[in-house]
Amino acid sequence: MAEIRIKRIYEAMSADDGFRVLVDRLWPRGISKERAALDDWWKDIAPSPELRTWFGHKAEHFEEFAVKYRVELSTGRAAPTHMVTVAEHLAAGENVTLLYGAKDPAVNHARVLQEWMYAMMDK
Repeated sequence: MAEIRIKRIYEAMSADDGFRVLVDRLWPRGISKERAALDDWWKDIAPSPELRTWFGHKAEHFEEFAVKYRVELSTGRAAPTHMVTVAEHLAAGENVTLLYGAKDPAVNHARVLQEWMYAMMDK
């Protein structure tokens, strides 16, 4: 069964990544477009610049950040369009890999986005 995965963009691409989409607002340092091997770049689904700056990838802010980011996702215009794309790839049996540049695999917006996407699919 196909799934939504998250992965650091600095990790090697793999055949089972499926549809690869960067979900950061800013391009990751040191990564060429060729190395990224993206199918798309959804900067419009990333946290707002204000929220990203406030969060600062500080673990002590993560829970509050996650709440605020979910609100942004639920009220933003880009998320429904991207959810259709995700659903189409999953229905075709293809994984969707959300790529991010943050160092911490547990404290980053891609994890919140992945959970939010699964929650939206369950509705």
